[in-house]
Amino acid sequence: MKIEGLLSERYIELHVKAATKSRIIDKMLSIAATHPGVENHKKLRQDVLKREKEMSTGIGKRIALPHAKTGAVSTPVLALATLEKSIDFDAIDNEPVQVVFFLATPEEMLSEHLKLLGRITRLAGRAGVREKLLAADDPSGVLELFREEEKDMPQI
Repeated sequence: MKIEGLLSERYIELHVKAATKSRIIDKMLSIAATHPGVENHKKLRQDVLKREKEMSTGIGKRIALPHAKTGAVSTPVLALATLEKSIDFDAIDNEPVQVVFFLATPEEMLSEHLKLLGRITRLAGRAGVREKLLAADDPSGVLELFREEEKDMPQI
């Protein structure tokens, strides 16, 4: 399992207009809503918001990663959005966010969940990757970026 294998063009939106943290989380939930792995959208929303309440998922370097381990999904669900304008996300570095990943995994996939969070953080934490994400004009370019960045990485 790799990011480029979990992500598809259908779950990537570029240059999204969202003015607040809650609006972008709602947007990410709506992007993921049609994923075949989502079995209970209401529970997914509750679990993501519960996790966000515990601690902001603004992970720094202009990246947010709202996520949850949840019984609301049967398979890992991954979505990505870049924002037209940076927004406050209560990030750990107090910087506004412009790249948002969304991850939901089944509760029993704790190890995979943590490895996916780590890989996303590691890859998107690279300045060059973030710049390419923000400059991307189409979802296929985003997938190609992850394909290239993960080519020498092992499966999760």
